[in-house]
Amino acid sequence: MPPANATAGGLPRSRSGAVADRHHQYAGLVSRWCALAVDLAIVATAAALTASLPSAIWRSVTGVEPDLLPAVSVMAAAALPWTYFTAAWWLGGRTVGALLLGLAVTRPDGGRVGLVRAATRAGVGIAFAPVWLVGMLNVLFDAERRAWHDRLFGTVVRYRAGRREDPLVGPPIRPPR
Repeated sequence: MPPANATAGGLPRSRSGAVADRHHQYAGLVSRWCALAVDLAIVATAAALTASLPSAIWRSVTGVEPDLLPAVSVMAAAALPWTYFTAAWWLGGRTVGALLLGLAVTRPDGGRVGLVRAATRAGVGIAFAPVWLVGMLNVLFDAERRAWHDRLFGTVVRYRAGRREDPLVGPPIRPPR
Protein backbone atom coordinates (compact mmCIF):
# COMPACT_ATOMS: atom_id res chain seq x y z
CA MET A 1 0.00 0.00 0.00
CA PRO A 2 1.42 3.42 -0.91
CA PRO A 3 2.12 5.92 1.86
CA ALA A 4 -0.59 8.38 2.89
CA ASN A 5 0.86 11.20 0.83
CA ALA A 6 1.73 9.14 -2.26
CA THR A 7 1.47 10.99 -5.53
CA ALA A 8 -0.30 10.02 -8.69
CA GLY A 9 0.23 12.19 -11.70
CA GLY A 10 2.22 14.64 -9.56
CA LEU A 11 -0.69 15.38 -7.17
CA PRO A 12 -0.42 14.38 -3.50
CA ARG A 13 -3.16 12.09 -2.19
CA SER A 14 -4.64 11.61 1.28
CA ARG A 15 -5.21 8.26 2.99
CA SER A 16 -8.68 8.06 1.42
CA GLY A 17 -7.16 8.43 -2.05
CA ALA A 18 -8.57 11.90 -2.71
CA VAL A 19 -6.31 14.36 -4.48
CA ALA A 20 -4.92 16.76 -1.87
CA ASP A 21 -4.58 19.88 -4.00
CA ARG A 22 -5.88 23.31 -3.04
CA HIS A 23 -9.46 22.43 -4.08
CA HIS A 24 -9.51 19.39 -1.81
CA GLN A 25 -8.22 20.81 1.45
CA TYR A 26 -10.07 19.48 4.47
CA ALA A 27 -12.07 22.01 6.47
CA GLY A 28 -10.96 22.92 9.97
CA LEU A 29 -12.87 23.10 13.21
CA VAL A 30 -13.43 26.87 13.29
CA SER A 31 -14.77 26.95 9.72
CA ARG A 32 -17.12 24.06 10.44
CA TRP A 33 -18.42 25.60 13.68
CA CYS A 34 -18.94 28.99 12.00
CA ALA A 35 -20.90 27.35 9.18
CA LEU A 36 -22.95 25.45 11.77
CA ALA A 37 -23.67 28.70 13.66
CA VAL A 38 -25.00 30.30 10.46
CA ASP A 39 -27.14 27.24 9.74
CA LEU A 40 -28.51 27.13 13.29
CA ALA A 41 -29.49 30.80 13.09
CA ILE A 42 -31.28 30.17 9.79
CA VAL A 43 -33.04 27.03 11.03
CA ALA A 44 -34.03 28.56 14.38
CA THR A 45 -35.50 31.63 12.68
CA ALA A 46 -37.32 29.58 10.05
CA ALA A 47 -38.68 27.14 12.65
CA ALA A 48 -39.94 29.95 14.90
CA LEU A 49 -41.68 31.64 11.99
CA THR A 50 -43.12 28.32 10.76
CA ALA A 51 -44.49 27.52 14.22
CA SER A 52 -46.12 30.88 14.90
CA LEU A 53 -46.75 32.85 11.72
CA PRO A 54 -49.48 30.72 10.04
CA SER A 55 -51.75 30.89 13.11
CA ALA A 56 -51.16 34.62 13.53
CA ILE A 57 -52.01 35.27 9.89
CA TRP A 58 -55.12 33.08 10.15
CA ARG A 59 -56.30 35.01 13.22
CA SER A 60 -55.69 38.40 11.64
CA VAL A 61 -57.48 37.47 8.39
CA THR A 62 -60.47 35.56 9.77
CA GLY A 63 -60.71 36.89 13.33
CA VAL A 64 -61.17 33.29 14.49
CA GLU A 65 -58.74 31.15 16.46
CA PRO A 66 -57.51 28.29 14.20
CA ASP A 67 -58.18 24.74 15.38
CA LEU A 68 -55.67 22.41 13.76
CA LEU A 69 -53.26 24.92 12.23
CA PRO A 70 -51.12 25.52 15.36
CA ALA A 71 -50.43 21.79 15.77
CA VAL A 72 -49.59 21.35 12.08
CA SER A 73 -47.34 24.42 12.17
CA VAL A 74 -45.42 23.11 15.18
CA MET A 75 -44.94 19.70 13.52
CA ALA A 76 -43.67 21.38 10.36
CA ALA A 77 -41.30 23.52 12.44
CA ALA A 78 -39.99 20.40 14.21
CA ALA A 79 -39.27 18.69 10.87
CA LEU A 80 -37.62 21.76 9.36
CA PRO A 81 -34.05 21.25 10.72
CA TRP A 82 -33.89 17.65 9.49
CA THR A 83 -35.33 18.65 6.11
CA TYR A 84 -32.93 21.58 5.74
CA PHE A 85 -29.75 19.61 6.45
CA THR A 86 -30.86 16.53 4.50
CA ALA A 87 -31.80 18.50 1.40
CA ALA A 88 -28.69 20.68 1.51
CA TRP A 89 -26.23 17.79 1.89
CA TRP A 90 -28.02 15.60 -0.64
CA LEU A 91 -28.66 18.19 -3.36
CA GLY A 92 -25.37 20.06 -3.31
CA GLY A 93 -23.26 19.02 -0.35
CA ARG A 94 -23.68 22.48 1.11
CA THR A 95 -25.87 24.25 3.60
CA VAL A 96 -26.11 28.04 3.46
CA GLY A 97 -23.46 28.28 6.18
CA ALA A 98 -21.16 25.91 4.30
CA LEU A 99 -21.69 27.89 1.09
CA LEU A 100 -20.77 31.16 2.82
CA LEU A 101 -17.58 29.63 4.23
CA GLY A 102 -16.69 27.71 1.07
CA LEU A 103 -17.23 24.23 2.54
CA ALA A 104 -18.77 21.09 1.07
CA VAL A 105 -19.69 17.69 2.50
CA THR A 106 -18.64 14.84 0.21
CA ARG A 107 -17.71 11.20 0.29
CA PRO A 108 -13.95 10.66 0.77
CA ASP A 109 -13.54 10.00 -2.95
CA GLY A 110 -15.09 13.41 -3.71
CA GLY A 111 -18.48 12.01 -4.76
CA ARG A 112 -21.82 13.42 -3.73
CA VAL A 113 -23.55 12.38 -0.53
CA GLY A 114 -26.60 10.23 -1.29
CA LEU A 115 -30.10 10.83 0.07
CA VAL A 116 -30.03 8.04 2.67
CA ARG A 117 -26.58 9.06 3.95
CA ALA A 118 -27.61 12.74 4.09
CA ALA A 119 -30.89 11.95 5.88
CA THR A 120 -29.24 9.66 8.41
CA ARG A 121 -26.38 12.11 9.00
CA ALA A 122 -28.88 14.91 9.63
CA GLY A 123 -31.10 12.79 11.87
CA VAL A 124 -28.24 11.58 14.05
CA GLY A 125 -26.80 15.09 14.22
CA ILE A 126 -30.09 16.48 15.48
CA ALA A 127 -30.86 13.59 17.84
CA PHE A 128 -27.38 13.55 19.37
CA ALA A 129 -26.30 17.20 19.00
CA PRO A 130 -24.01 17.29 22.09
CA VAL A 131 -22.18 14.15 20.95
CA TRP A 132 -21.99 15.61 17.42
CA LEU A 133 -20.32 18.78 18.77
CA VAL A 134 -17.87 16.88 20.98
CA GLY A 135 -17.10 14.54 18.07
CA MET A 136 -16.12 17.56 15.98
CA LEU A 137 -13.10 18.00 18.26
CA ASN A 138 -11.64 14.95 16.49
CA VAL A 139 -11.01 17.34 13.57
CA LEU A 140 -8.07 18.67 15.58
CA PHE A 141 -6.36 15.26 15.67
CA ASP A 142 -7.36 13.55 12.42
CA ALA A 143 -5.13 13.81 9.34
CA GLU A 144 -8.21 14.32 7.11
CA ARG A 145 -9.92 16.53 9.71
CA ARG A 146 -12.79 14.09 10.05
CA ALA A 147 -15.18 14.34 12.98
CA TRP A 148 -16.67 11.22 14.58
CA HIS A 149 -19.81 11.59 12.49
CA ASP A 150 -17.73 11.90 9.31
CA ARG A 151 -16.12 8.55 10.09
CA LEU A 152 -19.50 7.02 10.96
CA PHE A 153 -21.21 8.20 7.75
CA GLY A 154 -18.24 8.02 5.38
CA THR A 155 -18.05 11.75 4.70
CA VAL A 156 -15.44 14.51 4.68
CA VAL A 157 -15.78 18.28 4.72
CA ARG A 158 -13.57 20.15 2.29
CA TYR A 159 -12.95 23.74 1.32
CA ARG A 160 -14.50 24.22 -2.11
CA ALA A 161 -14.88 27.23 -4.37
CA GLY A 162 -18.41 27.90 -5.63
CA ARG A 163 -17.49 27.83 -9.31
CA ARG A 164 -20.12 26.82 -11.86
CA GLU A 165 -17.97 23.95 -13.10
CA ASP A 166 -17.73 22.56 -9.57
CA PRO A 167 -19.29 19.06 -9.74
CA LEU A 168 -20.81 19.50 -6.29
CA VAL A 169 -22.67 22.63 -7.30
CA GLY A 170 -23.77 21.32 -10.68
CA PRO A 171 -25.18 23.33 -13.55
CA PRO A 172 -27.22 26.44 -12.80
CA ILE A 173 -30.90 25.79 -12.26
CA ARG A 174 -32.98 27.32 -15.04
CA PRO A 175 -36.60 28.26 -14.49
CA PRO A 176 -39.19 26.39 -16.57
CA ARG A 177 -40.46 28.17 -19.68
